[in-house]
Amino acid sequence: MKKQCAKEALKLIADNMTVGLGGGSTIGYLIEYIKETNLHVKAVTPSYNTAVLCKAAGISVVPTYLASHLDIAFDGCDEVDLNLNALKSGGAIHTKEKIIASMAAKYVLLVDETKVTERLSFKYPVAIEVIPEAVSYVKEKLQCTAEKVQLRQSGAKDGATVSDNGNMIIDAYFGDVKNVKELNRMLLMTAGIVDTSLFYQIADMAIVAGKDGIHIIRKD
Repeated sequence: MKKQCAKEALKLIADNMTVGLGGGSTIGYLIEYIKETNLHVKAVTPSYNTAVLCKAAGISVVPTYLASHLDIAFDGCDEVDLNLNALKSGGAIHTKEKIIASMAAKYVLLVDETKVTERLSFKYPVAIEVIPEAVSYVKEKLQCTAEKVQLRQSGAKDGATVSDNGNMIIDAYFGDVKNVKELNRMLLMTAGIVDTSLFYQIADMAIVAGKDGIHIIRKD
């Protein structure tokens, strides 16, 4: 399914484009297909692993801080609904991912059918990047609306997970959310929150691979 997704995504890439590439194995396949077709593209990515794969494939990598516009960007997600709201909670690089998504003329999610729901179930937490000075305040604020709030712990060292920007990651579990727009607004309006893994109305389309082939979810 991931290879199917990547092959469909390749159809959206033209020669001399600047392309945003997220992380994960589907993006890895897409990089392979770009190399095989000899497309000349430049890549912008928030992922170190993706940057390494691009270099190995002969794709030039442009630092994010030097880019202001991308022709198209691709990424995966944990969950996406039929309105193209998505959760990207796992990697704790969602702030960089959202910057790249915002730069792109078209932002495309690559998923298999198991990740598509009619509306977001929030079975995954919303990962929230918070400046260190605001951690206690934000945790207390979130406890008014979330079912569970916890500072994400690092699996690689003793202590909390720290983002590439030197900030802390809070995981907030919200359960059944009736109004995604209002939740997104509340989070982004809270002092100390840099950004969240809730991608509200950011994606333009999703390429969905399933047992019966490919289908597309479009914003319109």
